[in-house]
Amino acid sequence: MLRRAFMTSGTAAVATASLGGGPRPRHRRHAGETEASAVEEAVRHIRLLDDRHGADGLYRRAAHPLRAAYDLLDAQVRRQSVADRLHSGAGELSISVGWLAHDSGRYADARSHYAEALATARVAGDPALEAHAFCNTAFLARDAGRPREAVRAAQAAQRAGRQLPSARLLSLLALREAGGWAGLGDRTACKEALARARTMFERGACEADPEWMTFFGEAELEGLEAQCWSALGDWARAAEHARRAVALQDPHFARNIALYTAQLAGDLARGGAPDAAAAAGEQALDHLAQVQSARIRTMLVSTARLLRRHAAEPAVSAFLGRHEAAAQPA
Repeated sequence: MLRRAFMTSGTAAVATASLGGGPRPRHRRHAGETEASAVEEAVRHIRLLDDRHGADGLYRRAAHPLRAAYDLLDAQVRRQSVADRLHSGAGELSISVGWLAHDSGRYADARSHYAEALATARVAGDPALEAHAFCNTAFLARDAGRPREAVRAAQAAQRAGRQLPSARLLSLLALREAGGWAGLGDRTACKEALARARTMFERGACEADPEWMTFFGEAELEGLEAQCWSALGDWARAAEHARRAVALQDPHFARNIALYTAQLAGDLARGGAPDAAAAAGEQALDHLAQVQSARIRTMLVSTARLLRRHAAEPAVSAFLGRHEAAAQPA
């Protein structure tokens, strides 16, 4: 049951909305602390659900609270601090909804949401929001096959991020840049960005780290490095990092465990280890019982295609049969 994301606020007449839908309010006159807190809570709730279950079932239901959040930007607000929170919250919500679109394969929708968040950041003069919007734009560009754009967006994110005292943020942004360089086949630039990312990561967490970065620990660092080596065609090194990512991940992040396991399966398949790839693929299918992600399903489709030439192997045959059954409509 999806909890309520916005609360009715007395004389402010802010309509209720849930991730499951509801009527869109027509008029707003005032907004205050309650409305700002409601937007922030909606962002947290979407992130929590995505961490546990993946994006596919959430995207359409998240559209209404996003519209409601942007409606609040036209409300009369008495304090600048509240106005700043509303802009930041609306921008972060746009990024969260954009990520749901991104992870479920709706790249055009994701690009639009990230651009909206970036515009909100520029209007509000919010470098933290700007860094986050460019971070996700870089990730999307990499996934959409635009690696040069990924590099530029990641570098723009770092320019904004340097205004914040968060080494972990700069670490993640360097990893986004590394992903772009890997997509361009520039091994030297990729390795330099990866080294920068590790240096920044090793400086440790701090109170200034953005709230949205709760997912970014050592497991994510390993997982993103695995993706870089995979893009560069170094399957053995990619599998090594993917294996570490699976082992290090907090069980709370069920979606990421499924992602890293699917990454591992693909790298093993490409690296000539079909039995190990099939075993990892079976584990990824286990995780997909509770996670809905078009990205992960697509990765497993690619792995299954690679493994078909080894279908005579019992482990591979078992994986292929189970994968085919899972792909059938219920």
